[in-house]
Amino acid sequence: MTVYFIGAGPGAADLITVRGARILAASPVCLYAGSLVPTELLAECPADARLVDTARLDIEQITAELVAAHRAGQDVARLHSGDPSVFSAVNEQMRRLDEAEVPYEVVPGVPAFAAAAAALKRELTVPTVGQTVILTRVAQRATAMPEGEDLATLGRSGALIVLHLAARYVDRVVDELLPHYGAGCPAAVVAMASRPDEIVLRGTLDSIAEQVKAAGVIRTAVIMVGRTLGAGQFRDSYLYSPDRDRDTC
Repeated sequence: MTVYFIGAGPGAADLITVRGARILAASPVCLYAGSLVPTELLAECPADARLVDTARLDIEQITAELVAAHRAGQDVARLHSGDPSVFSAVNEQMRRLDEAEVPYEVVPGVPAFAAAAAALKRELTVPTVGQTVILTRVAQRATAMPEGEDLATLGRSGALIVLHLAARYVDRVVDELLPHYGAGCPAAVVAMASRPDEIVLRGTLDSIAEQVKAAGVIRTAVIMVGRTLGAGQFRDSYLYSPDRDRDTC
């Protein structure tokens, strides 16, 4: 049988993909992170499904659940918040399933940064302003960042920075980015994106930290810093330009 790593989306239950919802509804076992995955999604599981909250399980316990279900002939829906391709800790699970010869598939989901951009009503790539988005985090109480991926180094690019897992350390983020982006650079924080209790904060690099602390945002948030967040005047994209030859690819 198969383990399906499913991106549950950023929070709203209806932002799971059609494919993800279909697999969830047909899987007799579902593993989910109770602190991150909306409980409304669990209503899509079969009435007699085995539901396992992984919030307090370590990697070996999670793997044991996946392997046991496979050996019992049961498909597993393994729900991850957002999209499994970013900060999901899915690699170590897949590595162990490879060792156990358990087949698996990955079903993409809506990532948190995309939901945050939607809440801000912003395209993150703007012609002539910014065409690069850097997804990263800070190392505090987590695995150290690889050499050359610290904020001071990444900030030299001037590209839009999107930080996950960093709301608790917003002062540090500001301090490290200020030399490269300047105090007036547009910044935003979106917490609980797409959920009923969504919080959207807009400001500049020198004002956003105070807003974050005043709002009490410490988790389930993304921090965005970059010129594209405030772009008003820019050249239209060539994609829909009347000058483009639409008879050629």
